[in-house]
Amino acid sequence: MKPANSKPPAALRKHVGRTKHDDNDDDVSKEPVKVFCRLRPMTRPNDTSCIKITSDTSLVITSGESVTNVRTANRAIRTCFSHVFGPSSSQNEVFNVVALPLVQNLINGRNGLLFTYGVTGSGKTYTMSGSMNDAGIMPRSLDVMFNSIAHCQAKKFIFKPDKLNGFDVQNENDALLDRQNELQKFVIPTGGKTPRTCKGDGKNENNNDMLNVSNEPQTVDIDEDNAYAVFITYVEVYNNSVYDLLEETDAKAKTLQSKIIREDGYRNMYIHGCTEVEVKSSEEAFEVFQRGQCRRHIAYTNLNAESSRSHSVFTIRLVQAPLDKQGEQVVQDKRTVCISQLSLVDLAGSERTNRSKNTGQRLREAGNINNSLMTLRTCLEILRENQTQGTNKIVPYRDSKITQLFKNYFDGDGAVRMIICVNPSIDDYDETIQVLKFAEVSQEVQVTNSASSKLDLGYTPGRRQANKMFKEARNRLECAGHRDAAELEVDLGLVYSLGGPFPGMDVTNPHNDEIITTLMRFLELRIQKRNVLREDLKQKQNDFRNMLVNLERENVSLKIENSTLKAMDDQQRKKITTLEAHICKTEAQIDTLLYRLNSANELIRHMKQELKDKDTLLNQRITDKQRVKEKYSSRIQAETNKMSKELESKLRRQREILQNQMKQKEDKLKLVKQILSDEDVDVNVKERLETEDPTSVMSDAEIPTGSEATTSVSEPIISTPRTITRPITMVQSEHRSDARLSRKERIPVVNLRYRRSQSADRWIDHRPPGLAPVGTILQPFIRRKRSVTQLTDPKDITSRASKYCLVAQEQDTDGELETKLYKGDILPTSGGGAQVVFNDMEHLKQVSPVSRRKRSGYLSPEKNVASEANSEDSSKKPRI
Repeated sequence: MKPANSKPPAALRKHVGRTKHDDNDDDVSKEPVKVFCRLRPMTRPNDTSCIKITSDTSLVITSGESVTNVRTANRAIRTCFSHVFGPSSSQNEVFNVVALPLVQNLINGRNGLLFTYGVTGSGKTYTMSGSMNDAGIMPRSLDVMFNSIAHCQAKKFIFKPDKLNGFDVQNENDALLDRQNELQKFVIPTGGKTPRTCKGDGKNENNNDMLNVSNEPQTVDIDEDNAYAVFITYVEVYNNSVYDLLEETDAKAKTLQSKIIREDGYRNMYIHGCTEVEVKSSEEAFEVFQRGQCRRHIAYTNLNAESSRSHSVFTIRLVQAPLDKQGEQVVQDKRTVCISQLSLVDLAGSERTNRSKNTGQRLREAGNINNSLMTLRTCLEILRENQTQGTNKIVPYRDSKITQLFKNYFDGDGAVRMIICVNPSIDDYDETIQVLKFAEVSQEVQVTNSASSKLDLGYTPGRRQANKMFKEARNRLECAGHRDAAELEVDLGLVYSLGGPFPGMDVTNPHNDEIITTLMRFLELRIQKRNVLREDLKQKQNDFRNMLVNLERENVSLKIENSTLKAMDDQQRKKITTLEAHICKTEAQIDTLLYRLNSANELIRHMKQELKDKDTLLNQRITDKQRVKEKYSSRIQAETNKMSKELESKLRRQREILQNQMKQKEDKLKLVKQILSDEDVDVNVKERLETEDPTSVMSDAEIPTGSEATTSVSEPIISTPRTITRPITMVQSEHRSDARLSRKERIPVVNLRYRRSQSADRWIDHRPPGLAPVGTILQPFIRRKRSVTQLTDPKDITSRASKYCLVAQEQDTDGELETKLYKGDILPTSGGGAQVVFNDMEHLKQVSPVSRRKRSGYLSPEKNVASEANSEDSSKKPRI
């Protein structure tokens, strides 16, 4: 077809999907959130109603005597709405008042949001989806929309989602390829089984009954010069997570994957990775809805047999773009695409645990539902406060997925409607009051109503219809036998029509000037239209004359060009003959090169074989080296084991030598014990020993034996900070029973000047379990003590004791054992307990004779005797 001379596209007033309209304030208007109330019929005839409808926009709720809240007992509350639907209101009436304006806005390029809110069992799902015999808002909206755009739908896959909340425009070839791929995907092989449907899919058999919403199909006005496509999505918000109910999953996957909410380039919220299904009829759309409905979380509760445990969001996205100048194809420009959507939200019912008796998973679901509804209420309250009081508080949209998803609507990107579903039974009075309070808050929120996002490209209106009429006329000419009918072209610059019929001119009142004024305006428009058509006719005549002149000029130029081409043809034939000879020569050269190439390939093959043989030989050498290495490693291991055995035998011999030395020392200690226990010891010496401190002389029972004796005699006892290292040296006689000790040798070595005060205080000797026994001669001695291993009660300390001693052991850096005594006073507290104030510490250190011998450099016996004598003069015995 011949393109028309039209004015260039108008400037872009705003981009598709933008929510801000700062450039043109006339296109923006604010309106409150419209809230409608619908009462469901009484479930049982004997139930008492607590609600009375006073008008189409108001109702009164009255509490009864059975209400738990005493403050609201016998109190009447009046609430106003945009409209109140009684129990006898039909689904068609609710749709015409609430949803039909939203469908009109959807086709005009504006967004819309519709909520159903209420307690469990109040009729939200019935209002939104309806039943088999009486369709709800969702099926009726689909029916009206498809009835309106039935003859203006674009072919499938002309509009394709770009996965970023937008759409791309494809040409006819790409769309055809996608359609073929879709048909191949759903082909069922011979003998195969049909896909299994979910439980309840039997409802789809009566989908036509579900969608026969009325005897006369409803339609709304559309722009016939646009091409339309409908996409639907169906998601649910379950436990504050978003799930795609239309997602195609494997048979092994038992659960759906949660989706995330993102923000596109124009700050619009959308669900990333959500499945968008393009549908071409209301029946197909409702089948997709039933498929997603099978996956929705629905469970039995005490309040409702089929209670929704999640918020469902059914979104209808209408994509439209203008046709080209000829009125046939969609304009291949993404900027011209207008996207509008209508979100139908079926909120889960709020419920109380004391009524529903939920436990386990049902209780968790109810908690998440109530939290999300509370977040929705909080957001609306903060919006109302910001608008009425001029505050600038942050609205917590991100506290819930349902509020985060519809953030743009509350910020001014479409109309918001809400249907409050109420059960008028007196048993639901408390929940109904909370629902009505939420409705009262919602009505005070102002939402910005944005203008349509359609673009005016300046094309002639009515071009689709004109193109259709032209094609019909051409087909009639072809059928009549006209040969040149297929070559006819139409000029769609202007549609030759002076307008519609004349307005009514019945004058009933002589003073009614409105009819005359209307007629004058109509005639003026017709005159203007006629002038425009005359000018256009003159322009076309001039164009036709110019076209004839141009055709004659073109005819002359084509004759000249024809003669020129014939001369060029002769020259080209000569060139072709020369090139054929050259081609023959070139083919001979190619044969020679091919022979050389084959020879080179043969040489390469031979060299590769030699390289392979050398690699094999190299691998054999590496294997031989590895075997030799393993052989010698086994020998080294055998030598290592042999040396370790020799070292063990040497260590065993040294251990035997040390044991013999220890045995000799034990024999010497036994001889010392025999000397000390001899009956012929001087009586005076014994009396003197008894008058000394008991800890300075050891009795027969205290003399250690065996290895303990060796340690006691050879090792010194070190007590810090009061006690100084003191070796105990016992003189051994060479005789057995007849040996006599001198008076000086029988006196024990002790510092007689060091005496402790004999106090009458009683001590608590705290020795925790696990202390290593120290078999030395000098041991701390505490009189009037009570030994304990564990303190569990303050009475263990405060009962008849005023002193406290804690014994602790640890090793020093040399590995020697240290014993520390922490001493203090026991003081009673005002609360009946006790506290210990530490004021002293003694440090006892036991030195191993072997290590002492190593440190002293193996001194001779004479030097050891001298050092023992020196230490004997300066040492003190620890005593408490």
